[in-house]
Amino acid sequence: MSAPRQAAPAANLARTVVFAAFIAVLGIFPGFYLGGAAVPVVLQNMGPLLAGSILGARRGGAAVLLFLALVAIGLPLLSGGRGGIAPFIGPSGGFVVGWVVSAVVVGLIVQRSLPKPGLFVLLGANLAGVAVDYLIGIPYWGLVIGDLRAAAVQSLVFVPGDAVKLVAVSLVAVAGHRAIPATLTGSARRATAEG
Repeated sequence: MSAPRQAAPAANLARTVVFAAFIAVLGIFPGFYLGGAAVPVVLQNMGPLLAGSILGARRGGAAVLLFLALVAIGLPLLSGGRGGIAPFIGPSGGFVVGWVVSAVVVGLIVQRSLPKPGLFVLLGANLAGVAVDYLIGIPYWGLVIGDLRAAAVQSLVFVPGDAVKLVAVSLVAVAGHRAIPATLTGSARRATAEG
């Protein structure tokens, strides 16, 4: 009985590290700028959504925090090979920091639908995650450039791509939950099992 209890923290840590690495791998794909926006369009923002969808709020948020800590100490893991403190204080800083909140929000919504979150729940959760990231990123962007309206208007170029990405993440997450139904653990899963 004691062996499984000792294995669980190690497995949770491994999943957290793997998702942090996955977010880093998404940074290999360079970002590109549309419509003169100061913030690039990247694939990397799919990582926090998927972390929240698969790992839940606590571990998904921890995976994103680990990734951002590695970026902050100077590892060039963000799209375009960016690293250090500069990405956090530039126009895209709010979006990057918002990834943590995004993963947590997605995870909280998904955990409420355990043990088998369906596609519609995952679509709604990931839509909420993207919306939260916008709610943090756009005002920060506006503060940096001194024009909130311009930041809000320029952010519209992200909407079509983010819509496609949240659908893709939701489909992958549905498949993940079907393939490995015990991936999401913690108090939410225990509560579901007891209920």
